[in-house]
Amino acid sequence: MNAWPQATPQEPSAAAAAQAIVEEFALFSDWSERYQYLIDLGKKLPDLPNALKTEEHRVHGCQSLVWMLSEGDAAQLDIRAISDSAIVSGLIALLLRVYSGRSAREIIDTEPSFIRDIGLAKALSPTRANGLAAMLARIRENAAAQLQTH
Repeated sequence: MNAWPQATPQEPSAAAAAQAIVEEFALFSDWSERYQYLIDLGKKLPDLPNALKTEEHRVHGCQSLVWMLSEGDAAQLDIRAISDSAIVSGLIALLLRVYSGRSAREIIDTEPSFIRDIGLAKALSPTRANGLAAMLARIRENAAAQLQTH
């Protein structure tokens, strides 16, 4: 049983969620608008209780502080995360939309090509790009661990 409310994906699959993100970002004419959108998404993330903001849940490789945890099993992994940075919280919101509430197999099988497709890979500073890669790695590692146990 999950200790927190289950994430209910808006789209029927991770691929559909990624495509919806690409379509949303295409509506913006420049990166200042896209950054504002990311900030707005990040503000909507629920905060984590301080008790969960531990070293165990911290994602290393990020310039900002990021805490991420997963709960569930191979059939469905629910992910929660937050950052002390508004833009990084927006990046987290995108990742959760694509990957949270999905099966471990779907997480592993869904490449994060939407990051490239929206131009995010080029728009981020190297330290933020490293942090994004670290968050993706954590999500995929958690999914892989669930597949190994089942």
